[in-house]
Amino acid sequence: MNVRRLTRHAGIALFTAAVVSLLPACAARQTAEPPSVVFENAHSGGSTVAFSHSGDVLASGGWEGGLRLWHTARQRQVAGWKAHDSSVNGIGFTADDRYIITAGYDGVLAEWGRGGRLSRQRSTPSPVMHMVVHAASGRIITGHADGSVRIWRLSDFSLLRARELHGGVVKAVAIDPLRQHYASSGADGAVFVFDESGPARQLESSPLDAWTLAFSPDGQSLYGGSWFRLFRWQLSDGVLESLPTRHHGIIRSIQFVNGSNELATISRQTDRSVYFLDPQSGEITRKFRQHELCGAAVAVSGDGRYLGTTSDDASVRIYDLGQTAVSNGP
Repeated sequence: MNVRRLTRHAGIALFTAAVVSLLPACAARQTAEPPSVVFENAHSGGSTVAFSHSGDVLASGGWEGGLRLWHTARQRQVAGWKAHDSSVNGIGFTADDRYIITAGYDGVLAEWGRGGRLSRQRSTPSPVMHMVVHAASGRIITGHADGSVRIWRLSDFSLLRARELHGGVVKAVAIDPLRQHYASSGADGAVFVFDESGPARQLESSPLDAWTLAFSPDGQSLYGGSWFRLFRWQLSDGVLESLPTRHHGIIRSIQFVNGSNELATISRQTDRSVYFLDPQSGEITRKFRQHELCGAAVAVSGDGRYLGTTSDDASVRIYDLGQTAVSNGP
């Protein structure tokens, strides 16, 4: 058995012991900032959320393939339709916010008008497990069940590059907004960074899989979320740092908060917590009310005004970060 496998087996053993002691954590309660609105039964189970660039709309996707649009200020649903035959695993907006890009486990990449009219779609060779859209650079990246990663041109869905990187399912992909670099993580435990033309570079192996990825705003680091901990890779040398957090499960989704040095996070499996963390230390800087069931996805609006979350409990929640008053949604 090689060193990498020994390291991963040791990590898995540690996580298993921790899970045994934390099994009640998904049902634990804590005092935290409440959401401004809760949309109950938005999906059969929530899978992903994303804000429009203007921040006026939060889009959510679910296990059943449904897409819903929620007005952030008016706190109501403005549209909803069946977008995919199975789970929606990525949402993004075009630069002008007129169109919504979705990707699903059905392997379809699609573009929709805000009213639900399909304007284009493309079938991919394998189920899409995660997708990220970067409108400013006109790029889409998708990670697939067969271990492949694909880069697409946003304007016409042209395939720009396909890479066979992982020996298992791709768990997360990310785009560096400064340098147009990309990253992917897989069930094989590998994490790669690459661009559209050169070879992919594998970063230092982590003891457990990275379930979510995000480049730091300065482009110097890549962050990942796993059981209980944040991973931080320095991109200059690929060296890994592991940061403890107060999450009691898998950190399933992370996003940097624009205009601040904070990282929005949500966890699942034996947890359902929603936090803002200090990306240097992993300490909590802001705490939000948990979901009823394990967390799935988190998003922050570009102006930093709103936080959106969804979870296995089928709800979609919006937190107005500029106020603490709570109102109950439908």
